Amino acid sequence: MPSRREARATALLAAEVAPVRHARARRAARIGMGFGAVAIATLLVGSAVAVTAALTGPAIAHDQVLDAVGARATLPMPEEAEQIPAPDSAAVAAASDPCAVEGVTGLIDDGDDDRAIAAAGGGEAVRAAIADGGAACFALDDPTRVWTIINKVHAFDPVDYSPSPLTSSLGVRNLSGGSLRADAAAALAEMADAIAADGAGEIALHSGYRSYTTQQGSYGRQVASRGVEGADLVSARPGHSEHQSGLAADVVACNGGCGSIDDLAATAQGEWIAANSWEYGWIVRYEEGHTEVSGYLPEPWHLRYIGTELAQAYHDGDFHTLEDFFALEPAPDYVD
Repeated sequence: MPSRREARATALLAAEVAPVRHARARRAARIGMGFGAVAIATLLVGSAVAVTAALTGPAIAHDQVLDAVGARATLPMPEEAEQIPAPDSAAVAAASDPCAVEGVTGLIDDGDDDRAIAAAGGGEAVRAAIADGGAACFALDDPTRVWTIINKVHAFDPVDYSPSPLTSSLGVRNLSGGSLRADAAAALAEMADAIAADGAGEIALHSGYRSYTTQQGSYGRQVASRGVEGADLVSARPGHSEHQSGLAADVVACNGGCGSIDDLAATAQGEWIAANSWEYGWIVRYEEGHTEVSGYLPEPWHLRYIGTELAQAYHDGDFHTLEDFFALEPAPDYVD
């Protein structure tokens, strides 16, 4: 058993050794801090070199010697900025005003309505521009164009307008000696061929172009039998009839003999026309359920030629009147 002196000596020795260990720990910490400072300095120097390179450009060498650590740093060259493509001026013009698209007004002046619409961005683009009031060259009051609007609100100007040239549809039976504008006549002949080729039968032209004078007699007869209010639902007043444009055709179905206009809807020809006439530039102008907009009772036989471009937009947009198609006011009554 150690003496009290030996025990005390051991305790003193332990007391002297402990401070030494603490001093070593502090020294080690200082050394660690020193290395940390060097590392931070290295990063700062590296960052400074990078910033300097970015600011001074090619005057700074790509390989910089870092004095703090003697290391070499490679500075990346800035990447070339990606070019933003310039907007397509024709697309911008078509979106705002199709008349600004190069060549459109020239095609209109040449009387090539369908090509003018196609060049302007297509039927839907032109329809939307007209509806927004931004397509002055596609004037709806121009009776010489397939997009013209004739109804109880919009009359011909001049009131006795007559289209030219007028011609018959080759290969289409003509019951009244009627004629159509040349483009409409060609389209009716093409459609008649398609109806026959699909096995739906034959159609005939019952009534095409009617002059202002002819319409006076037609409307007068309706007034005599129905009164003015009744006549206005089934016949246009002179100067307000689509037939005067040469772009309207009343057709009937023929199977050997030909039926009446009232018979068309229940025939294979009538069903074919309702489903497919738009492919040839024709629409059924006065549909059932839309009298309050069009102003007329349903007439499945009354077809209106608007050209293939607009007819496709009419079909694809599920429109049922030209008034809605061009965002016009309804035309159930005459304004005069």
